[in-house]
Amino acid sequence: MSRTDPTHLDTALGHSLRATLDEAPMAGIEAANDPTTPLPPSWWSLVCEDVACVAQRDPAARSRFEVWTLYPGVHAVALHRLAHALWIGGWRYLPRWMSYVARWWTHIDIHPGARIGRRFFIDHGTGVVIGETAEIGDDCTLYHGVTLGGTSWQAGKRHPTLGNGVVVGAGAKVLGPIVVGHGVRVAANSVVIDPVPEGATVVGIPGRVVVREASRPRRTAEGFMPVDLNHHLIPDPVGRAMTCMLARIQELEDRLDQHSDKGAQP
Repeated sequence: MSRTDPTHLDTALGHSLRATLDEAPMAGIEAANDPTTPLPPSWWSLVCEDVACVAQRDPAARSRFEVWTLYPGVHAVALHRLAHALWIGGWRYLPRWMSYVARWWTHIDIHPGARIGRRFFIDHGTGVVIGETAEIGDDCTLYHGVTLGGTSWQAGKRHPTLGNGVVVGAGAKVLGPIVVGHGVRVAANSVVIDPVPEGATVVGIPGRVVVREASRPRRTAEGFMPVDLNHHLIPDPVGRAMTCMLARIQELEDRLDQHSDKGAQP
């Protein structure tokens, strides 16, 4: 079998990722027909990148062996990359069965049709659900309880698209065929139903943009997307509004006291 045959497992996977990340659905087919185009990354190299990014982002990871053997997010993503390669190759039952086994093993439910980029990290993992038409860019991080879900029973695109370097906090729900821009942070337990601009921070139910950082760098010199894991440093818009209201009330009370004092003078 030719190395450029798109039915080859690694090549098919690479073509799918190329089509997803470059936003050009025909890129994989063109790469297969062009012998001068370098081959996409293999399944093994993608999984090794996933393991390496866990070691970089999780201070609890004490060794690569620990990550390989004890991290359910790594296991779920590795199985998904195999299942997705079969899915885009035209298989249906077998990749769904692999997804079922992965869910039973890791408590992480990833539909084999979902497109996932490089260096993807699911921390803890329990309760994560990623729908069929979801798309995830490079260097993204999801925490436990995250749902990338749909809002329609109609066929077609119905799940969100995450850009590069997105961090989604524990319990957050991102719903519908919306686009979440590069470098976005989604606070824990938020429900995002509207598109989010690049570099923003989203808080609340429904999710509201509370911080915009459009100047955040897209990639480092090494080609990696910087990941902002300080998702606990999230502004409190309700607390800020209450503080402003209390300050305004105090100001009005001071003015009222001044007028009362003037009226009491003989």
